[in-house]
Amino acid sequence: MPKKTKKNSVAFVPENTALYEQADNDRSRFRAEPGIHEAVIREISSQKKEPQWMLEKRLKAYEFFLKTPVPTWGVDLSLLNLDEIVYFVRPDAKESARWEDVPEEIKRTFDRLGIPEAEKKSLAGVGAQYDSDVVYHNIKKELSNKGVIFENMDVALEKYEPMVKKYFMTQCVPINDHKFVMLHGAVWSGGTFIYVPKGVTVGLPLQAYFRMNAEQGGQFEHTLIIADEGAEVSYIEGCSAPRYTSNSLHAGCVEIFVGRDARVKYYSIENWSKNTYNLNTKRALVDESGTVEWISGNMGSHATMLYPSSILRGRGARSDSLGIAFAGPGQNQDIGAKAIHAAPQTTSTIRSRSISVGGGVATFRGLMKVLKKAKGSMCSMSCQSLLLDEASVANTYPALKIDTSDVSATHEATIGKVGEDQLFYLMSRGLSEEQAMRLIVSGFVEPVIKALPLEYALELNRLLELEMEGAVG
Repeated sequence: MPKKTKKNSVAFVPENTALYEQADNDRSRFRAEPGIHEAVIREISSQKKEPQWMLEKRLKAYEFFLKTPVPTWGVDLSLLNLDEIVYFVRPDAKESARWEDVPEEIKRTFDRLGIPEAEKKSLAGVGAQYDSDVVYHNIKKELSNKGVIFENMDVALEKYEPMVKKYFMTQCVPINDHKFVMLHGAVWSGGTFIYVPKGVTVGLPLQAYFRMNAEQGGQFEHTLIIADEGAEVSYIEGCSAPRYTSNSLHAGCVEIFVGRDARVKYYSIENWSKNTYNLNTKRALVDESGTVEWISGNMGSHATMLYPSSILRGRGARSDSLGIAFAGPGQNQDIGAKAIHAAPQTTSTIRSRSISVGGGVATFRGLMKVLKKAKGSMCSMSCQSLLLDEASVANTYPALKIDTSDVSATHEATIGKVGEDQLFYLMSRGLSEEQAMRLIVSGFVEPVIKALPLEYALELNRLLELEMEGAVG
């Protein structure tokens, strides 16, 4: 195997040399040494056979990254050592459209997560990513016949290069947006590309599931969704990782382009392990009379900073954001949403609910900005936090920046504790204290649960129950 000989060089080492004796000749499975260097970036681009402009974009993002300090607001990132993260881990699998062709070890992991069983029941297409590569991707034939594109980002770059070049990290999330976007732009790998043609409705959701399996690993998938004029699509992302003793990093990026009169629903259930720093970026550009809906559940991770954002740039554009976060022992969930009103008669709603238990910290940050030309716009923000014990913390940081008088804007925030009278009443009806607590939590998160498709509502309920058991058990 090649050895590290100098700074900015990198060795790629199979995870099990006994199984991969031909690794010198076949580098289908390898992991980069920890740390980010220009050699890592060039190797990623080379492995994926990318066009020159993408390599140049990666290197430019890396240049910005080196010059930009780690943010000091929000969660404490002082224990996240970026030099210890492995930025590219390629599994021993090529992408397949047949589940039977996925290697058994990887298939068992996703089978336990219900993939692709859910595909048979209620999905129009499914993608599955394992560490840095997509290993499975499929879409119903009737949709592809209508011109719907559902590919992993690496394949999309090869097959639809002009479209990817037009939209990828240009208008929506530029490569110099912030420190972890810069990092993402340099080392992104895998993800999802969706294009829905003019007037086409995708009746069932598309789904992608991202599994970060490598210790000290980083996952940097890129999701790019383009809904043309009058198109409609729903997309669901699920995320998970096993627990290790060392830190992991997730810094994905989601870019959504909502055309005139189009509608995009984006669902996300993130259940990263408790050693993961989840520093994700999600943003949508919404044209005239278009609508974007964000529905999210954040259960896992050691620390999360995530604020789905909508830029309403067309008259009558709309954004709705609904999220739930659970902060248990050792967790800091810093979440929220943003809406920028840049055109007249635009509408936005932000609703957030958080639960803190066992010393967990939940923080809501919301921003609604109405520009001077966005006359006749309406926006409302609501944040509700539930504390289940004295050791836990809830914070709210709402911000409304209004540059015009012709606007309707409202905000409310509540932080409450589970009252002894509530517990007493429920326990007097025969429930144990644990059962009573679960019932109160279930009622608190009901608006988010109801907004999810049935299978995912059940999954989120199950995850909440497991988190509650771990926190109070």
